[in-house]
Amino acid sequence: MPDGESTIHPSYGFLITSGELNIPSMVGLIMLMGIVTKNSILLVEYALAARRERGGLSLHEALLDACHKRARPIMMTTVAMIAGMLPIALGLGSDASFRQPMAIAVIGGLLSSTLLSLLVVPVVFTYVDGLQQGLARRGRQVKVSVVGAN
Repeated sequence: MPDGESTIHPSYGFLITSGELNIPSMVGLIMLMGIVTKNSILLVEYALAARRERGGLSLHEALLDACHKRARPIMMTTVAMIAGMLPIALGLGSDASFRQPMAIAVIGGLLSSTLLSLLVVPVVFTYVDGLQQGLARRGRQVKVSVVGAN
């Protein structure tokens, strides 16, 4: 899911700037996939740790707490990356024309995927957790029925 987010949304940056997809922009996409995946993993891991440490915490409460506490570091990473890539995207500095597509890809992807990571990842995690619990219950029912048949 985060990898799909990070590869679709940089295209908006290319559309706005009439940029092209080349090797430096693909390097930017790889960098973007790493950042978006890291943000998603940290968000989910924080929610799982909160549920483990505070036994009675529901999934919804754990996700709200994780989004609340992880939003600042995620936004700080995003702002730092955009601030670092902005001079390159504007064409300032030496050999900017070669690195400009990479900066446009990273900035375009970060702007959209940061918000989507904070909104979409918790929703998908909720559905996956519900599916996992449903399969676990169904597995226990099957085991109980097999044990009861003996």
